[in-house]
Amino acid sequence: MEKLHRVVITGLGAITPIGNNVNQYLSGLTSGRNGVSAITLFDPSHHACRFAAEVKNFDPTGIIEPKESKRWDRFAKFGVIAAKEALNDSGLIIDETNSSRIGVIIGSGVGGLLTMETQAGVLNSKGPGRVSPFTVPMMIPNMATGLAAIALGAQGPSSAVSTACAAGSNAIGDAFRLVQLGKADAMVCGGAEASITPLGVAGFSSAKALSFRNDDPLTASRPFDLNRDGFVIGEGSGILIIESLEHAQKRGASIHAEIIGYGSTCDAYHITSPTPGGLGGAAAMQEALKDAMINSDKVDYINAHGTSTQANDSNETAAIKECLGQRATQIPVSSTKSMTGHLLGGSGGIEAVASVLALKHGIIPPTINYSAPDPACDLDYVPNIAREKKLGVVLSNSFGFGGHNVCLAFCQVK
Repeated sequence: MEKLHRVVITGLGAITPIGNNVNQYLSGLTSGRNGVSAITLFDPSHHACRFAAEVKNFDPTGIIEPKESKRWDRFAKFGVIAAKEALNDSGLIIDETNSSRIGVIIGSGVGGLLTMETQAGVLNSKGPGRVSPFTVPMMIPNMATGLAAIALGAQGPSSAVSTACAAGSNAIGDAFRLVQLGKADAMVCGGAEASITPLGVAGFSSAKALSFRNDDPLTASRPFDLNRDGFVIGEGSGILIIESLEHAQKRGASIHAEIIGYGSTCDAYHITSPTPGGLGGAAAMQEALKDAMINSDKVDYINAHGTSTQANDSNETAAIKECLGQRATQIPVSSTKSMTGHLLGGSGGIEAVASVLALKHGIIPPTINYSAPDPACDLDYVPNIAREKKLGVVLSNSFGFGGHNVCLAFCQVK
């Protein structure tokens, strides 16, 4: 059997509703910043839900060429900007000597939804001859990967994952495997999404998945709270640079944390609802621990999927109990979606970054807007205020429509 390489994280990049780079994001996470506000990206006056967690003051000028920017969907801009930040953070230089050994995997649940909507409108109002020739490359969900690879010069393994809200975590897990198996020396990986569009909001509204707390949007994202009524849609990107430990040490890189486990399962149960009792999520968590070759008693914190929907939060609570047993009530569990909203396929990316930051700085981000305990959700959700705690092992959960369940395990480097 070939040697399995240890895989470490050397670079972080993030553009989120609570911060447009990693430092701002860290500040937002630790202070409990709320990223939810009235929708400004389009006129939501006729929509049942009129708020979201938008990226604020977004301006790609100086990072993406203006001519190119017009030809990229918003989700791809997020992915490339976060990837550039992560690469800069890592200190990794990609050139002709190593480009074939460095790849990119960026997940997206939807891809260029705004492009699709806009060009469908052009087709209907002006005819097929007026549809942009950039329509297809702008809307396909692999384009964040493709454009990031072009921007960074990464010619190694390249793919895109589209497993709904698990896509970002699947992308990181798949990249982890490539480095672990020696198929690549380093990977750029994570998730990107920009689905705050008329169709995106209307579709989730019709599915009764969103919160409709228009009179008080700041408290709408309230994971694990008794009065939760749906998720708040968000946007952005989170990207990691991962490398084999040997590769990172050889070039003298600073190491943020280590990835030690990846679990991926499918409920095979329903297109949107999780398996009752969270059995699929529990299996993913157990698989991640098995992959990491550690017992559940080593887990110090769980960054939950925690969407603020009735079904997810109760089933994820059950999944954590199934995985951790009696220790479940002693382990801090928080949902950063209470602050950022739900980035769909981008969630796994920014939540992996949050998990690494929690490990590195010893600060657990809170679940804000938590006020009324739910008997079905009876764990320690780190309510409202960040908590200082030295952490050794952190799990990050992501679950997606179609029954996809992913768990990533991170630890301090020893």
